[in-house]
Amino acid sequence: MGANSDADDGRRSARAAGGGDRLWLATSLAVLAATLVWFFSYADPGALTRQAGAEPGHLEGLDPNAGFTVTDLGSEPAAVAAREPATGVGGQSPAEGEARVAESAVAPHFMVGERCGLCHAESTRARAMRDVAGQSVAPFDLWSTSMMAQSARDPYWRAVLSAEVALNPGQKSHLEEVCTRCHAPMAGEVETSPAGQVLAFLQPTSPHADLALDGVSCVVCHQMTDANFGEASSFTGGFELNREAVLYGPHADPVTMPMQRHVGYTPAFGPHINQSALCATCHTVITTAVTPDGTMTDQPFHEQAPYLEWRNSVFNNEVPAPAAEARSCQGCHMPTTDEQGQPIATALAHNPGGRDFPFLEPRQPYGRHTLVGGNAFMTRLLRDNAQELGIAAPQAAFDASLTAIQQMLQRETARVSIGPAVRESDQWQIPVTVTNLCGHKFPTAYPSRRAWLQVEVWAADGTLLLASGRANDQGQLLGEDGQVLPSELPGGKSLPHFDRIFASQQVQVYETVMGDTDGQPTYSLLRGAAFLKDNRLLPLGWRAEHADGPATQPAGVVADDNFTAGQDRVLYQLPAAGPPPHRIEVSLYFQSISPRHAAELFAHDTPEVVAFQRMYSRADHQPERIDHQVKTLAGK
Repeated sequence: MGANSDADDGRRSARAAGGGDRLWLATSLAVLAATLVWFFSYADPGALTRQAGAEPGHLEGLDPNAGFTVTDLGSEPAAVAAREPATGVGGQSPAEGEARVAESAVAPHFMVGERCGLCHAESTRARAMRDVAGQSVAPFDLWSTSMMAQSARDPYWRAVLSAEVALNPGQKSHLEEVCTRCHAPMAGEVETSPAGQVLAFLQPTSPHADLALDGVSCVVCHQMTDANFGEASSFTGGFELNREAVLYGPHADPVTMPMQRHVGYTPAFGPHINQSALCATCHTVITTAVTPDGTMTDQPFHEQAPYLEWRNSVFNNEVPAPAAEARSCQGCHMPTTDEQGQPIATALAHNPGGRDFPFLEPRQPYGRHTLVGGNAFMTRLLRDNAQELGIAAPQAAFDASLTAIQQMLQRETARVSIGPAVRESDQWQIPVTVTNLCGHKFPTAYPSRRAWLQVEVWAADGTLLLASGRANDQGQLLGEDGQVLPSELPGGKSLPHFDRIFASQQVQVYETVMGDTDGQPTYSLLRGAAFLKDNRLLPLGWRAEHADGPATQPAGVVADDNFTAGQDRVLYQLPAAGPPPHRIEVSLYFQSISPRHAAELFAHDTPEVVAFQRMYSRADHQPERIDHQVKTLAGK
């Protein structure tokens, strides 16, 4: 009995020991698995190689321990300062981030786009944020070279603002406050710059410089509520931001933990992020006219109104029964298809180490944050002066933006067509029609933009019968003698709208010309009281009786029955006594800054104007060609 009892006790002890080993092994494996899940989901694997002094690999995202880059205008980019690990909102520690979140119950808070790039920039180690062909559509990278990202560094904006202050010194604080609402919205409540300065709060010594210089960053648009969308109170930078550290996106049931952990924000479903009214908050600019002696009036002036133009068109999708053509602003400027037109479905983020989150499924629709319009000129200027302007985005990214801009201009902007030559009495008449493809006027928004027709008519023997709209290498329009037209020079008389053109000095230019409170032409935004000329092509479906008709009506085209919603037809006339027209060549060109607007600006000598003029003088001034048609004419 005793021997058997001892043997049984030994077997029980062995089983207990074996069970303990198995429990220990199972526990160890579970810990190891959890560690691996944490590592590949949240940790920065490149940190190990960086600590060893090796290359960080191919991660195009950002080190989660990195802080901000703050640069002075005209200085070398400063080194990115290292911060404590596991930084929170705006590069702060978790505790500081929590305090900042608590503070946001009183006021919204912001962070620079670099922090969003932690998980929303391209990584070659992740499948997230890629289209069907595997090309990156990461939002941070696409946004970084947009005019939104560079809105506060934009040297043209700074120059214009300084000129406005010089011309209207009594409105200095008003100008700075209104203009920074949209160009530097994260600057917070700014104080007026000291006398003799503008935008002093954008200098590196300012406590808000890192945020202000980041322009219209991710957390600006994604924190907007729809409280006053579409209402007049929302325009001219009147957007409202939530105060709960919530970032809205277009997808229901977002995974919240990674964003909460790394940047202190909570993602939430907000379908209003896809509404045109969101864009309207900054892209509808209504100013109040100031008289030539500096007195503020109560006369509103719709300086920029693409949203109101869109709302008065067939493209409006805010109505109960949208037309087949209806598209939002985002539908064109943040397309949900790739460059080949294929719908994009992809995970929205990778982990801070540049690897895919295992629990994120592809989402659709996914908007490409290209945010491009027609401003190729300023995109090139920003690229070519990136070091002076303190811009960190690489040249290749700017080049990609330029490609996207030119594709939009050539594919989605406008078309020209040439009709048959018709002889009437002693004249040949050739109709040229321009059709607007945009969801708003073309060109739209800022008054410096213009488009024009270059038309050349040739005889069968190669004789040039008419040349209208030719330009020199500075983008200035020329007359028959090759001299710059007076309309291109300071003080020169602007060209009117034409229904018929029969001389080289006549050019169909689609543009606005502002008038002041005395009805005189002005190139000062704050002096603008009404448009003396606005023959920009109307969008399809525009109606004078629409609620937005008065705010978007054309000016100076009353006598032209061929100027209609969606298109304009111009008759080019030649004397029948000469050789008959045989061949016609038509091009539609676009400039985001007309030479006349630049020349009027350069009449001021503020430091900001001088800086911009230096960049402008060495820039490429070739206009963008929107469309080009050649036709051999069959006269009747």
